[in-house]
Amino acid sequence: MSLEALARAALVRGDLPAAAQAAQRLAMAEPDKPGGFFLLGMAAAEAGQVAKALPMLEQAVARGGEAEHLAQYARLLILLRRDGEAAKAARDALTAGPGDALTLDTIGCVLARLGDHEASVAPFEGAVAAEPGNLGYRYNLAAACGFVGRVEAARDHYEAILRANPGDARVHYALAILSRQSVEANSVPRLETALGEATRPEDRRRIRYALAKSHEDMGNAAEAFAHLSVANAAHKQAIGYDFAQDAAIFDAIERLFADGAPKTWGRGLDEPAPIFVVGMPRTGTTLVDRILSSHQQVGSAGELQAMPLAVKQLAGTRSRLVIDPETIAASAAADPLAIGRAYMARASHHRPEGKARFVDKLPANFLYVGHILCALPQARIVCLRRHPMDTVWSNYKNLFASQSAYYAYSYDLMDIARYYARFDRLMALWDRLFPGRVLQLSYEALVADQEGGTRLLLAHCGLDWDEACLSFHENEAAVATPSAAQVRRPLNAEAVGRWKRHEGDLSPVHEWLTAQQIALD
Repeated sequence: MSLEALARAALVRGDLPAAAQAAQRLAMAEPDKPGGFFLLGMAAAEAGQVAKALPMLEQAVARGGEAEHLAQYARLLILLRRDGEAAKAARDALTAGPGDALTLDTIGCVLARLGDHEASVAPFEGAVAAEPGNLGYRYNLAAACGFVGRVEAARDHYEAILRANPGDARVHYALAILSRQSVEANSVPRLETALGEATRPEDRRRIRYALAKSHEDMGNAAEAFAHLSVANAAHKQAIGYDFAQDAAIFDAIERLFADGAPKTWGRGLDEPAPIFVVGMPRTGTTLVDRILSSHQQVGSAGELQAMPLAVKQLAGTRSRLVIDPETIAASAAADPLAIGRAYMARASHHRPEGKARFVDKLPANFLYVGHILCALPQARIVCLRRHPMDTVWSNYKNLFASQSAYYAYSYDLMDIARYYARFDRLMALWDRLFPGRVLQLSYEALVADQEGGTRLLLAHCGLDWDEACLSFHENEAAVATPSAAQVRRPLNAEAVGRWKRHEGDLSPVHEWLTAQQIALD
């Protein structure tokens, strides 16, 4: 067996020392060829040593530019948040003509992480064609099809996975949110069977969310709430969340901007392109992103981590968290101009071509409004405001990315209420410090008067009227949020006042928010 075959076999069976040893021997025997360096990098990457793996893959790419090597190089660059380099490596990998399923799937995953879901479909299709029985590859293709609006194709792939693995909880949840369930056509019996057979807490949580979504669609409010209550309570306990964690972040922001922007800050970057759409999640941010990106001058860049990462980078803190009280405090010493430049450098890799303006719709950027307006003084900001009770309910019933610290508050109704109250207080601070700079746009008002709300929105963003913004549902761009199905339909009032179906269960929230003098009428 060749040294390359030995190293690859060791990687497959998880024997990383043996893989590294064989790869090292190969690199020494053939220093002008890429194989040894590539396999050394892969062994290091599998061991979690990304910083050690990257130079090895760079050496491999420099010696050959093979599709497999470029794809894995792109994957590591994505992990290091070097998006621009990752995009180039992934596209170079496609150009190099990948033939194996893993390389095709890896390219698709990189493109999906970059938000280019349209481009990810073709490599995912290639991976499935090469290995039809690989359920992971088929899941990635199904998800991509859902994001780009190919709903029936997505459904077919998901159902194929369930035929092979009836207990796949990710697929059960994906199918539940793909389209509306009804009394006549739903998967509740299948979901109940899957729940009874699921053993992993994560699987049980996903299936309960799928059941809750199905029952909510069918009008079974009590059943929906019961499943959410069990799922969320178990997950909150598992992650050990305490609202004090988020309260400390709000406190740090309010301290930093207590008397306005830090006195040492100069002027930021004069760049008019960005439009930030912020707010609590599930309050209409995707809707407004679609409206804006239907304008001929505007494209959507998706939910970018560019501002949080720019602040983290310039704050220079060593914590593993992107946002924490230490980072907020340390950002006082950062240069707003440098933050603006760092943001634009990261965002530039996601900007749609041929558009003068772009939308960054990371909801959590409401935490960074002060940084944004100092670092990018020409930026426009729109904050979605939805009825507090609908906001609490929609956060409680949505399955956010479980690994994201942004949404750790969302598994307990009173935690969400407390988070909302601090959000509301922070937005009031931004209004006092930066009057007129943030458009606080009511979701309900937009639904009630679509054209009036759209005109207000466009005017705030410095955009001329464009009739296409009223037909946002015809926008064919990919949507990778839980609102994907809703924003492909014309605007309607179905989601307004939905919390009232659960009025009894939500009464403690109503009473608490009322006591905080938050308007609920």
